[in-house]
Amino acid sequence: MITQSNETRAWTPGWRKSQIERLSREKFEWDLIVVGGGITGAGVYREAACRGLKVLLIEQQDFAWGTSSRSSKMVHGGLRYLGSGQFGLANDSVKERQQLLDQLPGLVEPLPFLMGHYKGGFPGPWIFDKLLAIYDWMAGRRFRKFIKRGVSDYWVPGIREAKLKGVTRFADAVTDDARLVMRVLQDGNEHGGQALNYLKALETLTLNGRVCGLKVEDQIDGEAFELKAKSVINATGAWTDTLRASLGHHRVIRPLRGSHLVVPHWRLPVSFSVSFFHPQDKRPVFAFPWEGTTVIGTTDLDHAEDMGHEASITETELQYLLVAANQQFDQANLCRDDVITTWSGVRPVVSNKQDQEVDLSKSNNPSDEKREHAIWNDQGLVSVAGGKLTTYRLIALEVLREAAGALGSKLTLQSLEKPVPFEMPKSAAPSYRSRRLAGRYGAYATNIESMSSVAELQIPSLQKEVMDTDTRWAELLWACQEECVAHLDDLLLRRTRIALLLGEKIGQHKSDLEVICRSALAWDADRWQQEWRRFEGIMAKYYGLPGECGSDAKGVSI
Repeated sequence: MITQSNETRAWTPGWRKSQIERLSREKFEWDLIVVGGGITGAGVYREAACRGLKVLLIEQQDFAWGTSSRSSKMVHGGLRYLGSGQFGLANDSVKERQQLLDQLPGLVEPLPFLMGHYKGGFPGPWIFDKLLAIYDWMAGRRFRKFIKRGVSDYWVPGIREAKLKGVTRFADAVTDDARLVMRVLQDGNEHGGQALNYLKALETLTLNGRVCGLKVEDQIDGEAFELKAKSVINATGAWTDTLRASLGHHRVIRPLRGSHLVVPHWRLPVSFSVSFFHPQDKRPVFAFPWEGTTVIGTTDLDHAEDMGHEASITETELQYLLVAANQQFDQANLCRDDVITTWSGVRPVVSNKQDQEVDLSKSNNPSDEKREHAIWNDQGLVSVAGGKLTTYRLIALEVLREAAGALGSKLTLQSLEKPVPFEMPKSAAPSYRSRRLAGRYGAYATNIESMSSVAELQIPSLQKEVMDTDTRWAELLWACQEECVAHLDDLLLRRTRIALLLGEKIGQHKSDLEVICRSALAWDADRWQQEWRRFEGIMAKYYGLPGECGSDAKGVSI
């Protein structure tokens, strides 16, 4: 069990404020400053810290606030890459998927997929099997199987049966994306790095024509100051163009929004991820089990809204996803009243035409854009955008190779051949609950499991789950004490996912949440009320149902 004192451990209450004061006062040169607290930035941060670099990560909002808490949660091998002939990328993705499954059980979990085959439809089971044969060969194990009998009775109850020839099973994986970010950042902290949320990079600093640091601003207290570094990494995803623009570069990121619905599992009881094609435009969509609910996704359209606000679903997208689900599960009759919550993420897709300024009014179909990552080195500012969650570690190593020249002998190319593996706590026969905690919290899982009850809470034990989720009350208390929670939405939307899973029902536990936050974070009654109002506003505007007169994107197709 880890028993470091609060005075020395990062992210405990009061630590962030003291660090901001120290950074603003001291003239210290970092080896590396990483801008962006999503999965790519977190990956760079961890790999750098594990190699002994003095590294600082800053995030303008909360950790994983952007795409990395609002992705489709898939850790997949990139089947579409095979279809387009990108065998190297697919091979890397499949192998990384297997590595993450092996190293982070309980956080990255196997999720079988099922693809239905219909008479006259594409792809047929024979062609799909040949594609999956390559997929299985890359993974080093066979999982694919064509299933003809018992499909609607056992494998996919409720699936549309008309003209159904059968389903093909294949393998991929699923995760809690925000918790994956936190686990990666925590590893970086343990290796000597420092990660701060709500610290915004305003502009680059240059010396002799090269980037030598950043001007930053604390988004809580408003103080601005300068930070110096040998190298700066811009891993801000959909916000990549902002820092590059300060050096005179034009816009190359095409933000694409993907929206999702969360419905009760009993309304759409799937045990596998069911992939199918939308009847209107033949885009692939899916329904999959996640944290006791069923998720339906996703859309793919240009996001022209203010990037300073969270993305949100439109009425057009809501109806698009309901139509898809009700076509594939033709007895489900899902409607908007069935939706618990929604979420929308913005994919930082690199435009196919990087030599031109992105113009959404003249852009091609969003689904035609390639999803590979790109790296630029602009006068010492190394920027990275695009790519998939699955290959974040490989992308991180590639970014560090680009930055190595500015770090002298501190970082060699030989040291960047492979990612540093994760270490899992050992257990003779871990239960599902213990494995889940170990995957999300690493060595700190035992600390959480040993937490006892709090008298003020009207629940028998901190080890009890919050309503019908898998999240224990101890996890919320731990997050407040140990994970740099600045706002209530940090706790309920990203450190844990109970707001997404419970929707309006979370209000039933308002008093218990108040006790935890006021005790662990030293919030007074006024601060608690401010935070609850803020949280309710965020949920209604960005994670609820759109209004009948919502602002849909114009001139683009979903």
